[in-house]
Amino acid sequence: MATSETTEAPPGPVQALRRIAFLLERSRAETYKVKAFRAAAATILPLGEEVVTRVEAGTLRELPGIGASTAEVIEAAVQGRVPRRLAQLEQEVGGPLVEGGEQVRAALRGDLHSHSDWSDGGSPIEEMAFTAMELGHDYLVLTDHSPRLTVANGLSAARLARQLEVVDAVNEHLDGGFRLLRGIEVDILDDGSLDQTEEMLARLDVRVASVHSKLKMDRDAMTRRMVAAVHDPWTNVLGHCTGRLVTGNRGTRAQSEFDAEAVFAACAETGTAVEINSRPERRDPPTRLLQQAIDAGCLFSIDSDAHAPGQLDFQVYGCARAEELGLDPERIVNTWTTERLLDWARPA
Repeated sequence: MATSETTEAPPGPVQALRRIAFLLERSRAETYKVKAFRAAAATILPLGEEVVTRVEAGTLRELPGIGASTAEVIEAAVQGRVPRRLAQLEQEVGGPLVEGGEQVRAALRGDLHSHSDWSDGGSPIEEMAFTAMELGHDYLVLTDHSPRLTVANGLSAARLARQLEVVDAVNEHLDGGFRLLRGIEVDILDDGSLDQTEEMLARLDVRVASVHSKLKMDRDAMTRRMVAAVHDPWTNVLGHCTGRLVTGNRGTRAQSEFDAEAVFAACAETGTAVEINSRPERRDPPTRLLQQAIDAGCLFSIDSDAHAPGQLDFQVYGCARAEELGLDPERIVNTWTTERLLDWARPA
C-alpha cells in the first residue's frame, strides 16, 4: 500500500503534493484545504525539468495555482528535502487509522463504492483510480449518484453514458493489472424501484443501491421498500442500510427503522451483499445489525464510500469491525478476483 506508508527517499514535487493531499483527506480535512495541493500537482505534472528551472530562478509562483504553501513544498522536494508540511502530516496523521483489521484489509482486492467530481466527490475519476492502484487494489468501482439525488449532482442517463466513455478511456491507459469498473450508487425510490433506466443499469459492472430520502419512513413501508430493492435483479450491494450518522460535520442522524430479519433474509436469498460502510461518521450497519446479517448468512462488501482519494484508506475501519466479529473473508465479495466479482454481479 504505497501511499499509506512514508517513503524513505525524499519524494519528488508531484509525489509530495499528492501525498499531502492524501493525508489531509484521510484525516477528514475540509475539501478547500486539500484542493490547492492537488491543483498544484496537476499544474507541474506536465512541466518536467521546467519545475527545477523555475525553482532555481525563483519564478515558481508565476505559474497558475502555485501559492506560498505549495511553492514551499515544491522547492523543498526539488532540493531533495522532505517538505516541512509533509513531515508534519506524516507524524500527526500518517500512522494506522485504527487498531486491527490488517488481515481482512490484506485480503481485499478492491472497493465497490467511490465517488468522483462527476457527482459529489472532490477529485477527477483518474485521480481516484490512480490512488486505488497505489493502495494495492486490483479494481475500484466508480459509483457516482443517480438522478434523483440532485443535492449530490446525481447523473442522468445521458451523463452516466458519457462517464462510461471516460471510464473506458482511463482503462485504456492502464497496464491491465488494475481495472476501473463501471458502477453507480443508485437511489432506492419510495416503492423500492431503482433510480436509473434499466438500459443504463445493464451497461454497468456493479450496482450499489441505497436509501437517501424519507429516512424516517414508517417501519413496515421501509421494510417493503428495501426488500423490493434487494429483489431487483440489478441490485448487487445494499448500501449503508440504516442511513445513520454518528459523528462528523454533517451532525448526527438516527437510523432508519425496518425489519432487519426480513431485509437480511432477502439479501441472503438473492446473494445481495450487505455493505459494511467504512466512513467513520456512518459505521453502518451498527454492530447489532451487522452481527444479525452475519448470522443470516449474508454476503458483505467492505467499502470506503470515498469522496476523495485519501478517503479510500477508510476501508480499514470496516475491516477492523469485520475482523472483530469473526467474519470469514470468503463472504466478503471484494476479496474475490475481478472475474469472480463480475460473474457474481451479473444478473442470472
